[in-house]
Amino acid sequence: MNVANTQIQMRKGLLEFCVLHIISRGEVYTSDLIEELTQAQMIVVEGTLYPLLNRLKSASLVEYRWVESESGPPRKYYSITEAGKDFLSTLSTTWKSLVNSTLLITSKN
Repeated sequence: MNVANTQIQMRKGLLEFCVLHIISRGEVYTSDLIEELTQAQMIVVEGTLYPLLNRLKSASLVEYRWVESESGPPRKYYSITEAGKDFLSTLSTTWKSLVNSTLLITSKN
């Protein structure tokens, strides 16, 4: 097995949760999402974010609006919907449970 592949899969599994969490803080532009995810070492390839945002939009968990830009084309700003907030709340509960379970298992010798 390749440890790097496993690490990438672990990050991908948490990416949706992290993206929803970032968007839940307030309206966000895609490049800001990419910057925060990159700084946190949660995203390896930018191309993984756009399909995820489309899936979240299709599931009515996020929405976007176009904002005119003085320095180029219009920008798409994402915000979380009420359904997205409920979904994120459920994911947060699941995350806390998984962290507790993992710590319980990994803390034993």
